[in-house]
Amino acid sequence: MPGSHLPLMEEGMARWPFGPPNAGIALDLAGDPPSLDELRALVEERWKALPRLTQTLVAPGGARTGLAWWTGRHRWARRDGHDLAQQIDSADLTLRDAVRQWFHSPFPADRPPWSLHLLRGATEGEFSLLFRMHHSLLDGRSLTTLLRALFDDGGPLDGAASLAVPGPRRRTVGPGPTGGGPPGLLTTGRAVPLPHRGPREPAYTVVRLRADVLLAARAAVSVGAAGASRPATTNEVFLATVSGVLRACLSASDSGSRADSDAESDGASVSGGGDRDPDARQVWLSVPVDERPDDCGEFLGNAFANVRVPAPVTLADPAARLTACTGLLTTVTRPRRTAEKLVEGTLAAVPGATLALAGGKIFAPAYAPAACSYVHLREQGQTLAGRSLRHLTIVPMVPPADTATFALGGCTKGHTLSVATNSGGEDAGLLAEAFLDELTLLAEGAR
Repeated sequence: MPGSHLPLMEEGMARWPFGPPNAGIALDLAGDPPSLDELRALVEERWKALPRLTQTLVAPGGARTGLAWWTGRHRWARRDGHDLAQQIDSADLTLRDAVRQWFHSPFPADRPPWSLHLLRGATEGEFSLLFRMHHSLLDGRSLTTLLRALFDDGGPLDGAASLAVPGPRRRTVGPGPTGGGPPGLLTTGRAVPLPHRGPREPAYTVVRLRADVLLAARAAVSVGAAGASRPATTNEVFLATVSGVLRACLSASDSGSRADSDAESDGASVSGGGDRDPDARQVWLSVPVDERPDDCGEFLGNAFANVRVPAPVTLADPAARLTACTGLLTTVTRPRRTAEKLVEGTLAAVPGATLALAGGKIFAPAYAPAACSYVHLREQGQTLAGRSLRHLTIVPMVPPADTATFALGGCTKGHTLSVATNSGGEDAGLLAEAFLDELTLLAEGAR
């Protein structure tokens, strides 16, 4: 609520050490863009009752050292009567230009940390609508809720529903298909070396996926019992393909090639057969999972948890990797456990100490060398002021050093892959191309 301290997840993002914690979603739409006045009027109509969009982020008082650093917490301050039109502008830039300029610059402290921009499209006959934000303000589900409301079949969002914080019930990932539980909070595994072909700096690239290739990749395995089977989901294909990219990165290093060869030649487990701690050889993928129960779907804020799932990098066959990824993100709705509330409350009380003690481990490549985020709009016939939606593109936060974020944006017209990394533009491009190659291999195996 306005004026309250940030929950632990939001506090962690407010203290993000790898650059401003800015993220966003861009919609590519067909035709000429609407006027700024038209867009501002639409936003005012559909978003006017949303307190979250009028809040500013207030940093802890006092010096950022000593006791204030260990115990100080950010909080939200509400600006009643704030004119949402101030947050909307246009620029003669493409999405990539905007990312270079804006996503590495902090939001002004005296304004709500979000903005909406009309941009040039990536191709002729298109324009882009980019919503960017401080990630402590909103999550991906919040963004899709906001953007859906702007479509022609949308309507004004309800202020009370936007404040309906998910309470004792949360959607969480259930036990995996093998029956094993998630890794321990501070359990680490194996780091994956990125190509490191250029200067180590924040970078971002985008590629569009061929719909026929993605559809064929989904058909590479059948999930479920005979007679009731289904193709793999897009999210399962996504995880399997990223696992293939990480496998290729491991194979490019001498130690990775030897470890993979040993594991495959003698049929050993992921641990390589000789490690006393199997988790030390496991590669983990970090995946944000929406925790909203069905009756809190319009809550605006952050209601997600990062879970880690195993990347099957020791499996040479792309279809086998896809099989290993099926069912990993099956969710269940259950009450929050008392222990979970207690731990989160304790850690949130001293955020500086929590991040200082845990940050070196949870931000390390061995904790999760890659993050995988999937945001989609499934509805048919989406138009905004008569302009039809063509693509949805995610812009993730700058990831931890020596890791990569793969972000898949989807709508009925197709899917777009974004890759963000701290190791330079050449690495981001190589990882995106490797993803396309791995997806093609999976699709070809199904034909």
